[in-house]
Amino acid sequence: MKPTVLITGVAGLIGGYLARTAARWAPQWNVRGVTRAEADLTDSLQLKELWRRYQPSLVIHCAALSRTGACEQDPAQATRINVDATRSLADLARDIPFVFLSSDQVFDGSTGHYVETDAVNPLNEYGRTKVEAERVVLQNPAHAVIRIALTAGTSPTRDRSFVEDMVRTAASGMKMTLFTDEFRCPIPAGVLARALWEFAAQSRGGLYHLGGSERLSRWEIGELLAGRYPELLPWIQPGSVADYHGPPRPPDLSMRSDKIQAMLSFGLPGFRQWLTTRSQAGDDPWG
Repeated sequence: MKPTVLITGVAGLIGGYLARTAARWAPQWNVRGVTRAEADLTDSLQLKELWRRYQPSLVIHCAALSRTGACEQDPAQATRINVDATRSLADLARDIPFVFLSSDQVFDGSTGHYVETDAVNPLNEYGRTKVEAERVVLQNPAHAVIRIALTAGTSPTRDRSFVEDMVRTAASGMKMTLFTDEFRCPIPAGVLARALWEFAAQSRGGLYHLGGSERLSRWEIGELLAGRYPELLPWIQPGSVADYHGPPRPPDLSMRSDKIQAMLSFGLPGFRQWLTTRSQAGDDPWG
């Protein structure tokens, strides 16, 4: 029998891509995906029953409260989901490989081009909970934390990726200001999933960054997406973080992914490169 991999958050963007691509990139695993409807990961009894039922040999923990606004509105709930549930899962997985997905939001964005040894300084509750969860996971040297960049994709519920958010906002007739001085390293969800499967096969512990190879401003990302989704064009406009009034926004969350790149069989693409090569792809350009 194949060993079982337990993937949390399969109703979300990255968990969904991991489940859909397993047959291609990880056929050696018996995949068991978990949604919030199946088990509340903050409930210890439900979590233990889940563990007893599947007895996994690997866990990839994708589930999170990832909307920054929701985390700001209810920090206690964000802590329960992002920290406490992670602690419980990591404890159950103490003797097996455990891969926890963190975020570039652990940084304050003051410098950019971040590497794994750079100091964290989150500006929001989401980033704070991810930092706390990272510390919990890394107490076990066999466990791994992977900080992921802004991810483009199509989720099962059509409301989990920034691309889906932009398309939905445009459809509602609302203008979007995209900052020319706010930077990320976006990555397609299919590429991210392939990299995670290759990483998981190596049973490595430690801390890693995983993003695209190209640093782009939010405005540049929007322009590139408008080439794929022309309906966005009338609704996007350039702006500056300097003119923004609201909760703190990290201006440059670009990350270097050299450490994990050295472990992969393929090169992590830049966002522009990916969109160019996938321009004639099927329904999902991010797969």
